[in-house]
Amino acid sequence: MPALALIAAVAHNGVIGVDGRLPWRLPEDLRRFRALTTGHSVIMGRRTWESIGRALPGRQNIVVTRDRGFAADGADVAHSLGAALDRVACPAPAFCIGGGELYRAALPLADVVHVTEIARDFDGDATFPALDPREWRETARESRAADADVDFDYAFVTYARVTTPIR
Repeated sequence: MPALALIAAVAHNGVIGVDGRLPWRLPEDLRRFRALTTGHSVIMGRRTWESIGRALPGRQNIVVTRDRGFAADGADVAHSLGAALDRVACPAPAFCIGGGELYRAALPLADVVHVTEIARDFDGDATFPALDPREWRETARESRAADADVDFDYAFVTYARVTTPIR
C-alpha cells in the first residue's frame, strides 16, 4: 500500500464544504494544494470529482464511488478506498483530497495530514474528522494574517502520525 497523505482546508468548526463547494476564497491555499499534489495520485470521492468538474492536470486522478456504472473522463474509477490505493501509479505519497466521508475512511491509513487551518467558523454540510493528539503531532506551521484579500487568519499546518497507520 502506498504512503497516504490527506490534504484539506478546514474551518475552525471543522467545515470543509457547503453545497459541493468551498465556503471561502483562498487563492494561496489553492496554490499550495497544486504544489503539493502535482506529480502524485489524488484520490477523491464522486461528489468532490463533480464539484471540481474535470481531471486535475499533472496528477493521476482516482475517483471513489459505489456506483458501478460511473465513468469519469480523465480519471480512474475505484469502488472502495482500498481499490483506489491499489490503482496508485504515481510517486508517493498518494493524496486523499476529499470529501468528508472519504477523509474519515482514509484517516486511519494516513501517514501525513496537510491542513490549511482557517481561524473562522463557516456554515457547511461537509466536515473534516478531528485529529486525535495521541496519534498526530504538528511538524510544521506557516501562519498568515488576514489582509485586504482574505478577511480571516489561516495557517498551513503539517501533522505526522506518531502511531502506526492501519495497513
